[in-house]
Amino acid sequence: MRAAILTLSDKGSRGERVDKSGPALASWLNERDVQVVQSRIIADDFEQIVTVLTEWADADVADLILTTGGTGVSPRDTTPEATLQVIKRIIPGLGELMRLKSLEKTPMASLSRAVAGIRHQSLIINLPGSPKGAVENLEAVWPAIGHAVEKIRGGQDDCGDRFSK
Repeated sequence: MRAAILTLSDKGSRGERVDKSGPALASWLNERDVQVVQSRIIADDFEQIVTVLTEWADADVADLILTTGGTGVSPRDTTPEATLQVIKRIIPGLGELMRLKSLEKTPMASLSRAVAGIRHQSLIINLPGSPKGAVENLEAVWPAIGHAVEKIRGGQDDCGDRFSK
Protein backbone atom coordinates (compact mmCIF):
# COMPACT_ATOMS: atom_id res chain seq x y z
CA MET A 1 0.00 0.00 0.00
CA ARG A 2 1.16 3.54 -0.81
CA ALA A 3 0.38 6.41 1.56
CA ALA A 4 0.68 10.19 1.42
CA ILE A 5 0.63 12.47 4.46
CA LEU A 6 -0.52 16.09 4.38
CA THR A 7 0.16 18.11 7.54
CA LEU A 8 -1.97 21.23 8.01
CA SER A 9 -0.23 23.79 10.19
CA ASP A 10 0.12 27.53 9.79
CA LYS A 11 3.19 27.63 12.05
CA GLY A 12 4.66 24.47 10.52
CA SER A 13 4.30 25.82 7.00
CA ARG A 14 6.20 28.96 8.04
CA GLY A 15 8.97 26.97 9.76
CA GLU A 16 7.94 28.19 13.21
CA ARG A 17 7.06 24.70 14.46
CA VAL A 18 8.55 21.30 13.74
CA ASP A 19 6.03 18.83 12.34
CA LYS A 20 5.89 15.82 14.64
CA SER A 21 2.58 14.34 13.47
CA GLY A 22 3.62 13.65 9.88
CA PRO A 23 6.80 11.80 10.92
CA ALA A 24 4.91 9.89 13.66
CA LEU A 25 2.38 8.68 11.09
CA ALA A 26 5.13 7.83 8.58
CA SER A 27 6.99 5.79 11.20
CA TRP A 28 3.81 3.96 12.22
CA LEU A 29 2.96 3.19 8.59
CA ASN A 30 6.51 2.05 7.78
CA GLU A 31 6.30 -0.45 10.66
CA ARG A 32 3.32 -1.95 8.81
CA ASP A 33 5.14 -2.12 5.46
CA VAL A 34 3.20 0.83 4.04
CA GLN A 35 5.30 2.92 1.67
CA VAL A 36 5.02 6.67 2.37
CA VAL A 37 5.41 8.13 -1.12
CA GLN A 38 4.58 11.77 -0.41
CA SER A 39 4.66 14.04 2.64
CA ARG A 40 3.99 17.75 2.74
CA ILE A 41 3.23 20.59 5.17
CA ILE A 42 0.93 23.44 4.16
CA ALA A 43 -0.97 26.18 5.97
CA ASP A 44 -4.49 25.68 7.33
CA ASP A 45 -5.89 27.15 4.15
CA PHE A 46 -9.06 25.78 2.57
CA GLU A 47 -8.00 26.35 -1.06
CA GLN A 48 -4.51 24.88 -0.53
CA ILE A 49 -5.96 21.80 1.14
CA VAL A 50 -8.45 21.29 -1.71
CA THR A 51 -5.68 21.76 -4.29
CA VAL A 52 -3.23 19.28 -2.76
CA LEU A 53 -5.82 16.59 -1.99
CA THR A 54 -7.27 16.90 -5.49
CA GLU A 55 -3.84 16.76 -7.16
CA TRP A 56 -2.74 13.74 -5.15
CA ALA A 57 -5.98 11.77 -5.68
CA ASP A 58 -6.31 12.68 -9.37
CA ALA A 59 -2.68 11.72 -10.07
CA ASP A 60 -3.11 8.44 -8.12
CA VAL A 61 -0.15 9.36 -5.92
CA ALA A 62 -1.31 7.07 -3.09
CA ASP A 63 -3.90 4.49 -2.14
CA LEU A 64 -4.29 6.16 1.27
CA ILE A 65 -4.08 9.91 1.82
CA LEU A 66 -3.91 11.04 5.44
CA THR A 67 -4.31 14.58 6.66
CA THR A 68 -3.17 15.62 10.12
CA GLY A 69 -4.44 18.82 11.69
CA GLY A 70 -7.33 21.19 11.19
CA THR A 71 -10.14 18.93 12.43
CA GLY A 72 -11.15 20.91 15.52
CA VAL A 73 -13.37 23.92 16.08
CA SER A 74 -10.88 26.79 15.71
CA PRO A 75 -11.68 29.32 12.97
CA ARG A 76 -8.72 28.07 10.86
CA ASP A 77 -9.75 24.38 11.17
CA THR A 78 -11.19 23.81 7.69
CA THR A 79 -9.75 20.41 6.84
CA PRO A 80 -13.12 18.57 7.00
CA GLU A 81 -14.83 21.12 4.75
CA ALA A 82 -11.96 21.04 2.25
CA THR A 83 -11.99 17.24 2.29
CA LEU A 84 -15.75 17.13 1.74
CA GLN A 85 -15.29 19.34 -1.32
CA VAL A 86 -12.69 16.91 -2.71
CA ILE A 87 -14.18 13.49 -2.02
CA LYS A 88 -16.84 11.92 -4.20
CA ARG A 89 -18.11 9.42 -1.62
CA ILE A 90 -18.06 9.86 2.15
CA ILE A 91 -17.34 6.98 4.55
CA PRO A 92 -18.94 8.22 7.79
CA GLY A 93 -18.14 5.10 9.80
CA LEU A 94 -14.41 5.87 9.87
CA GLY A 95 -14.92 9.30 11.45
CA GLU A 96 -17.48 7.83 13.84
CA LEU A 97 -15.11 5.05 14.90
CA MET A 98 -12.22 7.47 15.46
CA ARG A 99 -14.40 9.68 17.67
CA LEU A 100 -15.77 6.67 19.58
CA LYS A 101 -12.30 5.29 20.34
CA SER A 102 -10.96 8.75 21.21
CA LEU A 103 -13.83 9.37 23.64
CA GLU A 104 -12.40 6.53 25.74
CA LYS A 105 -9.38 8.80 26.35
CA THR A 106 -10.72 12.37 26.30
CA PRO A 107 -14.07 14.16 26.21
CA MET A 108 -12.51 16.61 23.71
CA ALA A 109 -12.91 13.89 21.06
CA SER A 110 -16.52 15.02 20.78
CA LEU A 111 -15.19 18.21 19.15
CA SER A 112 -13.46 16.32 16.32
CA ARG A 113 -15.01 16.95 12.92
CA ALA A 114 -12.78 14.50 11.03
CA VAL A 115 -14.19 12.93 7.89
CA ALA A 116 -13.13 10.20 5.48
CA GLY A 117 -14.03 9.39 1.93
CA ILE A 118 -13.04 8.38 -1.57
CA ARG A 119 -11.86 10.32 -4.58
CA HIS A 120 -11.12 8.17 -7.61
CA GLN A 121 -9.00 5.32 -6.20
CA SER A 122 -7.72 7.09 -3.08
CA LEU A 123 -9.05 6.77 0.45
CA ILE A 124 -8.70 10.12 2.26
CA ILE A 125 -8.84 10.26 6.07
CA ASN A 126 -8.61 13.31 8.35
CA LEU A 127 -6.63 12.78 11.56
CA PRO A 128 -5.99 15.08 14.53
CA GLY A 129 -2.95 17.35 14.57
CA SER A 130 -1.17 15.94 17.62
CA PRO A 131 1.22 13.02 17.01
CA LYS A 132 -0.46 10.93 19.72
CA GLY A 133 -3.99 11.70 18.50
CA ALA A 134 -3.10 11.12 14.85
CA VAL A 135 -1.57 7.70 15.51
CA GLU A 136 -4.32 6.63 17.94
CA ASN A 137 -7.02 7.57 15.45
CA LEU A 138 -5.28 5.74 12.62
CA GLU A 139 -4.91 2.68 14.87
CA ALA A 140 -8.65 2.81 15.59
CA VAL A 141 -9.61 2.44 11.92
CA TRP A 142 -6.60 0.44 10.69
CA PRO A 143 -8.34 -2.98 10.73
CA ALA A 144 -10.72 -1.73 8.01
CA ILE A 145 -8.21 0.19 5.88
CA GLY A 146 -6.67 -2.69 3.92
CA HIS A 147 -10.06 -4.00 2.89
CA ALA A 148 -11.31 -0.51 2.05
CA VAL A 149 -8.32 0.19 -0.19
CA GLU A 150 -8.74 -3.21 -1.85
CA LYS A 151 -12.42 -2.56 -2.61
CA ILE A 152 -11.79 1.03 -3.78
CA ARG A 153 -9.21 -0.33 -6.20
CA GLY A 154 -11.66 -2.87 -7.62
CA GLY A 155 -11.04 -5.91 -5.43
CA GLN A 156 -13.77 -8.54 -5.59
CA ASP A 157 -13.34 -10.26 -2.20
CA ASP A 158 -16.37 -10.21 0.07
CA CYS A 159 -16.12 -8.46 3.42
CA GLY A 160 -17.07 -11.64 5.27
CA ASP A 161 -14.22 -13.61 3.68
CA ARG A 162 -11.70 -11.31 5.35
CA PHE A 163 -12.77 -12.19 8.90
CA SER A 164 -14.11 -15.72 8.59
CA LYS A 165 -10.67 -17.35 8.51
